[in-house]
Amino acid sequence: MYTCDLGRMADKITTMSKYGDAGHGGITRYSLSPEALQARGEFVKRMKAIGAEIKTDDMANIYATLKGSEPDLPNIVMASHCDSVKNGGNYDGILGVMGAMEVLESIADQKIPHKHNITAMIWTNEEGSLYPPAMMSSGVICNDYLPDDIKKNFIHENMLASKSVLDPEKTFGEALEASGYKGAKENRLNNKDYMAMFELHIEQGPILEAAKKDIGVVTCVLGMINYKIKVYGQSDHAGTTPMPYRQDALYGAAKVLQYLHDELDKLDSELVYTTGEIYCHPNVHTVIPDYVEFSIDARHEKPEVIEQVVNVIKNMPKEVVKCKVDYEVAWTRDTVYYDKELVDYVQEAVDELGYSNQKINSGAGHDAQFAAYMMPTTMVFVPSKDGHSHCEPEYTSPEQCTQGASVLLNAVLKCDADK
Repeated sequence: MYTCDLGRMADKITTMSKYGDAGHGGITRYSLSPEALQARGEFVKRMKAIGAEIKTDDMANIYATLKGSEPDLPNIVMASHCDSVKNGGNYDGILGVMGAMEVLESIADQKIPHKHNITAMIWTNEEGSLYPPAMMSSGVICNDYLPDDIKKNFIHENMLASKSVLDPEKTFGEALEASGYKGAKENRLNNKDYMAMFELHIEQGPILEAAKKDIGVVTCVLGMINYKIKVYGQSDHAGTTPMPYRQDALYGAAKVLQYLHDELDKLDSELVYTTGEIYCHPNVHTVIPDYVEFSIDARHEKPEVIEQVVNVIKNMPKEVVKCKVDYEVAWTRDTVYYDKELVDYVQEAVDELGYSNQKINSGAGHDAQFAAYMMPTTMVFVPSKDGHSHCEPEYTSPEQCTQGASVLLNAVLKCDADK
């Protein structure tokens, strides 16, 4: 078994954390921003230093490849992203990039033999924080293989036209052209030139830390639904309308949200659900709200549990406190199971390294889940301190990051030896 270098990993963590440093221990590093271009430059510099061949495709995804002894065999790729949410942490996404770099650096440094070309890859715009939607690039690259209800949301031309949330005069396509990383379409990830994908990632939750496990062997990405709940009332003057005469849509929405919580809590204990968006009209303190819309996001591995959630939503009261209640499907996705053979490589690697571990699913979405429709794919998780992610307290120790990279290295080598 091989292990990666703690000092080298710690240096990468320190260096990458400078690019987009928000001044409070975290980063803001939007895709194709100057800060993201700095991180990309660091990746390219370090990969060139070990003799890796660098290519980019038409979505500015970057591929750094170490040639194998049988270079005509299809590549094994390790991929993640270097962009972040606003005021995010130093590990989400970028750990997978640093882990892939560390694998290639370890192979070069230790002169580890391998048959297949092995590639470290940066996906463009996974977060979608500046140019929506999230997982944009993988949605484009894997589009031919995605289910119809997903692929329609990632049409290439529409993605190029995506407008910056900070400046609607700017588009993703313009940022792509200006980045210096736009390459040829024929360089895209595909299932002819690539045979398998691995992604190292922080867990983004509390499970591994609570269980005192070093590694999560990821088996799937949870299925989910996202619905918009709509409540219709009547706007009137806040000071002159007695309480019994009101049709307050916000009060109605609060009642509906409580109803949903009460009913969903009766379902499977592993179900997670969230209301993360709310719109209130007219949003004026002197006017009774006439319309409120809020989201309900529910996630579970088993489709029958998701169907139970849908039934709860469909059976909501149609009227609450004299307000009409309705719903609309925003989007859905099925559970995506990772390739069993690749999952087994990860399990064998972590067991042989002697790291404590458990099987785990991913509640969050990842580029790897889209790639899984196109080629065999899997993921490796390392713990997140206190379960924090998408925020500045996000933290995974250099030792844990290096353990994750070591698992990644040995799983990739097992894949290389078997194929």
